[in-house]
Amino acid sequence: MLGVIEGFYGRPWTMCSRRRTIAALHPHGYGFYIYAPKADSYLRREWRTPYPERDFGALASLAEYCQSLGVSFGLGFSPYALFRNFDQEARGALAVKLAQLRALEPDLFAILFDDMPGNMPQLAEAQLAITDAIGQQLPGTKLAFCPTYYSDDPVLDRAFGRRPADYLDTIGRQLDPSVAIFWTGPEICSHELSPGHVDRISEHLRRKPFLWDNYPVNDGPRMSRYLHIRAVTGRTATATAQLEGHAVNPSLQPTLTQIPAITLAMAYRDGAKYDYGRAFREAATAVCGPQLADYLSEDLSLLNDVGLERLSSVETERLRARYGGIDHDAAREVLGFLNREYHFEGDMS
Repeated sequence: MLGVIEGFYGRPWTMCSRRRTIAALHPHGYGFYIYAPKADSYLRREWRTPYPERDFGALASLAEYCQSLGVSFGLGFSPYALFRNFDQEARGALAVKLAQLRALEPDLFAILFDDMPGNMPQLAEAQLAITDAIGQQLPGTKLAFCPTYYSDDPVLDRAFGRRPADYLDTIGRQLDPSVAIFWTGPEICSHELSPGHVDRISEHLRRKPFLWDNYPVNDGPRMSRYLHIRAVTGRTATATAQLEGHAVNPSLQPTLTQIPAITLAMAYRDGAKYDYGRAFREAATAVCGPQLADYLSEDLSLLNDVGLERLSSVETERLRARYGGIDHDAAREVLGFLNREYHFEGDMS
């Protein structure tokens, strides 16, 4: 259960980019794709509004494309603040929306309560009631649940209010055992996922967690200043064996994100023999070809670690000249990054 969840803020991928990325990663073991960009208001802030016919048709075509490759297609539905007043009117609106989404025949339906204020009594019970209602209207569809507090990270408590006592335990105890639960690890963007951490969270959830891996995602005002293209580390074979699934939240750059995504598949494949440096080189060559892989390797620290705000004008112009002369989607993404086409300063809620 290795796959992609397009769950970031900022500029979403195009439908063509989605198809190319899904097709490129599928041979490396990526078996599912979940459509959940935060910029799609029809799945989040404006969830009560039905999809316009053109947008819905494009989604239906994407679902068919995934299924033609043997890739499971999923939807990430974020009914914003619905748990604050799940009355009869809200239940009716939810039923209408689900009737439209059900026509896409998703293999996986993710109910996402992430990045919403959660400081209310009986939060878990309210969210479980919504999940139960959705499950009744989507019989036979695999469900996944993302809690409001999807990590141990205290940043969530500062941003959305202190988490209720026993929040995770209540969800784990009362949620249908067939429903997967997303978890990002000890941090929102976890550097490491240790077996001990996974064991502890599994006890709270009463099931293996479904890892929502926030690498190489680079959304938000801070992270969009960097290209996250380094090979993955900190996902040990022991920990990954304890997971129900592994969903990669990719970067804003759909071609470049394939590099770390492929190294993750290599880490699964190679286990203790995984070589971080060699993995980057092999993945970059596979995605970009040898010349562009050479350039990315040489500029890795500037793009991945130094970032836009600290690049000198001389370095920026050198990089523009280097990547502007290459006819490749990855080079165009580097150039767009340098030109701040992906920079995001919006609301992350």
